[in-house]
Amino acid sequence: MIVAAIDQGTNTTRLLVGDVEDGRVGELHRETRITRLGEDVDTRRRLLPVPIARVRNTLSDYRRTAESLGAERTLLVATSAVRDAENGEAFLGEIEWSYGFVTRLLSGGEEAEMTRRGVGALGATTLLVDIGGGSTELVFGDVNSSLPLGSVRFTERHGEDVDASVEAARALLPALTPEDAVGVAATITTLAALDLGLGEYDRARVHGHLLTRDRARTQLQRLAALPLDERRRVPALDPERAPVIVAGGAILLAILDAYELESIRVSERDLLDGAALAAAELPEPEEGAAPPGAYTCC
Repeated sequence: MIVAAIDQGTNTTRLLVGDVEDGRVGELHRETRITRLGEDVDTRRRLLPVPIARVRNTLSDYRRTAESLGAERTLLVATSAVRDAENGEAFLGEIEWSYGFVTRLLSGGEEAEMTRRGVGALGATTLLVDIGGGSTELVFGDVNSSLPLGSVRFTERHGEDVDASVEAARALLPALTPEDAVGVAATITTLAALDLGLGEYDRARVHGHLLTRDRARTQLQRLAALPLDERRRVPALDPERAPVIVAGGAILLAILDAYELESIRVSERDLLDGAALAAAELPEPEEGAAPPGAYTCC
């Protein structure tokens, strides 16, 4: 079955169109746009009109792409920014009515579990790390932790003060005893691409890369030392991610230091892949009335 999955995050809106068969996702199209839906949500607790407009423009394009590739089901999953916003559920109601997507607001635990499903089997001593824009999910054994620390949230709180971000992150980390780690999402994959010295981002080379703690620290120090306009020109770093990459890198460093992990294995499979598997399990769509909250969010 061909499905479309959309991950509506705090900083990005991501699309995966894939052919799901026997619990595997055969990728047909993958795309990421930085839409910053979570802009100022940490302080104002609302999704604002301009970020919503950026998301809606992106979703219009994504719907055309999904339809052109023959997607039979589309599932949009929403995470930290929508969870934290007073008008988050109304926003999702409007999205369902406007675009015909099934939407699902994930709790922190559900987000962690869907990410685990997307990544695949993990070892008993392996920590799964997912650093997002508004939250960070840690999965270890039967423990799923969703923590209020993310690249956008910490940039708004601490700017580019690496020490402040590291200290704040470490204060929130639970007591865990992993022996190794797998990392997903753009902060970690971007640092891996920089560690590899790529001229442009290459998913195939990033997937499976072993990023050591020392090399992660080196890349973080390099990025933090650059003025923002120079950082935007760093090869393999999305210019729109440059403003939040320092805070994201500080969170990763805090995690590696706190759990005394010498390295982290990078995975390109993540929440979006788990959402694609969930999309294939959706019932056949039916026409119906507007969902609760449609056209009331802004």
